[in-house]
Amino acid sequence: MTGARSEDGPAGTVVRRGPIVAEIAALALCLVADSVAVAGSSGTGGLAAGLATATATAFGPTAAVLAVLRRRFTDWIGPLGGGVVAISLLDTAIAALAHPSATAPGATETLALALLVGAGCRRTGRTAAVGLAVCGGVAMTAAPVLRYGVGSPTALIAVPAALLWGGSLAVGLILRDADTRRRAALAEARTAERLRMARELHDFVAHHVTGIVVRAQAARVLAGRSAEPDDDVFREIEEAGSNALTAMRRLVGMLREDTGQEPAPPASGIRAAVLDAAAGHDGVVTDLPGDLDRLDPAPAVITTVHRVVLEALTNVRRHAPDATDVRVSARVQHDPAADVLHLEVLNDGAGEPSGGGSGYGLVGMAERVSALGGTLRAGAESGRRWRITVRLPLHRQEPHERTQ
Repeated sequence: MTGARSEDGPAGTVVRRGPIVAEIAALALCLVADSVAVAGSSGTGGLAAGLATATATAFGPTAAVLAVLRRRFTDWIGPLGGGVVAISLLDTAIAALAHPSATAPGATETLALALLVGAGCRRTGRTAAVGLAVCGGVAMTAAPVLRYGVGSPTALIAVPAALLWGGSLAVGLILRDADTRRRAALAEARTAERLRMARELHDFVAHHVTGIVVRAQAARVLAGRSAEPDDDVFREIEEAGSNALTAMRRLVGMLREDTGQEPAPPASGIRAAVLDAAAGHDGVVTDLPGDLDRLDPAPAVITTVHRVVLEALTNVRRHAPDATDVRVSARVQHDPAADVLHLEVLNDGAGEPSGGGSGYGLVGMAERVSALGGTLRAGAESGRRWRITVRLPLHRQEPHERTQ
């Protein structure tokens, strides 16, 4: 069944053509039935009855058109539905006074009222929805009582009308509840995305900006002591600023590609980040030496380790479900300049990760690692084995980041 974008529902909702076509077909059949009924009753009841019947017959198609077009006027569905219900009640009262035999609304009017009442219960506030539902029920069921009185002929018309009214209320309330839950989920997703972007910005940029601030403060102290600041201070400030700009550009590029939601990494620790990422994947063997707990890496490093392991294991589950040996290992190469983390994810599945997953893929993982000055390599080896190797410099936290 093809989909068509419509104003029915929250912005961006895709509405199926099927229900719209079914509504139009049902209203068309009701118009035919009403035309046959009017033709069969012509010439009875006198001029007053004929005029009343003609008025009611003309109102039916008008109400049907408004019911079909209600999706284009969702902001005005309350006044629209209330106006149609009010005219229907007025038409019934006038016709009852003119001639009782002309008071019953046709099937077209009844179905149109049901559609508008259901839409009103979905879209309007609670008080307006209750008022529209009550008045709509009266409009749909009062005319048969006025025409036939209380008895079996009335039941043949009033009971189906009442059932149709109840069904329209039920559908409207169900859709109202679905809209409420959808809006809540959308608001929650937006909040999570804002928090994730804020975390990304802090992890990738705050480290470099902190270095700029600390070094600028040092230069100011030296200047206050009438001492010339070391050229190394200005060079480090320039380098930190350049790194911050580079990290910002890469972060923006990754955010353009990344629209998925993923769990936040652990608060601290590379070991905890790896274990957390592997927790939802059965059969993963981890090799994590104890010296990982003694490291004090920057938050961006922990976030990157967590997401690289998470994406790699997700790719294994998606592209190599037959893998029987999945291993994650990490070790630290200590260096006077900067410690380096060596991270490896290995599996023996036949599939070949091609990207996708939560929005990163191999390209996204490589960009994230590269933003921190590291490298990522991925490829098949020894037949069925697939290996991802990451080499990542361990940037340490600045003192103020620890206090925060």
